[in-house]
Amino acid sequence: MANKNEDKEILKELREITKTKENWGEVIDDVANKLNENHSVIVKAKILWLLGEMGLNYPKQVEAYIIDIAFCLDDEHSKIRERAVNALGRIGRADKNLIIPYLDKIMKMKKDQADDVRLAFVWACENIATNAPELFCKRMDLFYKMIQDKCVRVRIEAPEMFRVMGKRKPQYIEKLQWFADNDTHPVVRIHSAGAIRITKRTLKESEDNATDD
Repeated sequence: MANKNEDKEILKELREITKTKENWGEVIDDVANKLNENHSVIVKAKILWLLGEMGLNYPKQVEAYIIDIAFCLDDEHSKIRERAVNALGRIGRADKNLIIPYLDKIMKMKKDQADDVRLAFVWACENIATNAPELFCKRMDLFYKMIQDKCVRVRIEAPEMFRVMGKRKPQYIEKLQWFADNDTHPVVRIHSAGAIRITKRTLKESEDNATDD
């Protein structure tokens, strides 16, 4: 395991790289190669976060390292699992084809014991669904269930997936309405209502287009 001084130097280097976004294309390989070195959890977590952001901007250049990122979904440390699923979400937002081979593995993170990992899972799916909603059309039941998660932050975020998907596949209006009207948490109510508005707008536009035809 790298000592604290080494960790400090590597984190300093990664922070400098983070600031110079215009140079990311030139240093992706160097950052990615550090993932398989013997570093602390905090260093690996920072590497994964940075690879996710790099992958959003340079998806093809991180393609060779996606298998290593996906491997981290099984890590014993929840912070590593959290950052790995988040990174895959960012990369998948840029190019869905790069993460499709790992989509089933990503979907298993919904049952992770760590609250932060489940929250990162919802965020990751929102990222991917932004440009590839078709990947989730038959998977929305699980996000409905996650509105009832034991973690408040997960409950708050889960309705946002319906907002993202509402532009593509309107559904769950009645079920979401119950949360918009009755949930004990105000942000859950607000996010559920927002998802309903987007969904109803999509339905109305479809009806208007059908009338015009």
